[in-house]
Amino acid sequence: MAKNNLSKGCGLENAGNGYKKTETWDQESIKELSALYKRVLTILGEDPEREGLLKTPERVAKSMHFLTMGYFINPCEIINSAKFKEDYKQMVIVKDIDLYSMCEHHMLPFFGKAHVAYIPNGYITGLSKLARVVEAFSRRLQVQERLTTQIRDCIQDCLDPLGVAVVIEAQHMCMQIRGVQKQNSVTTTSSFTGIFLDNINTREEFVHLIGSRLH
Repeated sequence: MAKNNLSKGCGLENAGNGYKKTETWDQESIKELSALYKRVLTILGEDPEREGLLKTPERVAKSMHFLTMGYFINPCEIINSAKFKEDYKQMVIVKDIDLYSMCEHHMLPFFGKAHVAYIPNGYITGLSKLARVVEAFSRRLQVQERLTTQIRDCIQDCLDPLGVAVVIEAQHMCMQIRGVQKQNSVTTTSSFTGIFLDNINTREEFVHLIGSRLH
């Protein structure tokens, strides 16, 4: 998705011998959202003018911008920014990638781990780029099933490997704090392309490796 005029997220700038975090926002958007969240507080029966809530609408507006920053990131550009020719045709796995997203049905968080693998076909990408692709798609309103296939398709389309495998394990707050209220439920989704789909031995090797503790 192309970027619009919203400026989201955090940056680092030099501050003497170290760095300090800076955040930039589209002020008009923050102002508009803040007004809406102030109204929400009133509808819920709160007093948005009391001391503890004076800055809450603005904080929530900035928080929502941060939690949905993925709409303004092109995941394929992330992969292409560190794409290298390499004659390596074995499995590359980055597992236990922390994942935080929001359910699009209730706008409540779901969180867990993503395990991503691919088998190169002439090109590799920087290992951190796989984690950044997960981040780009997860920082949107999502369902876990679609998130899994979006990560898979991005890597397949942009890197053209022999195959891609993605497994996500997540806990959903919409199941834990409302509705069915099952505290220990974990949802697992998986999606495969190429050799992971066609070759059961390759798929089983991937499943074995993400389940083992080699470190």
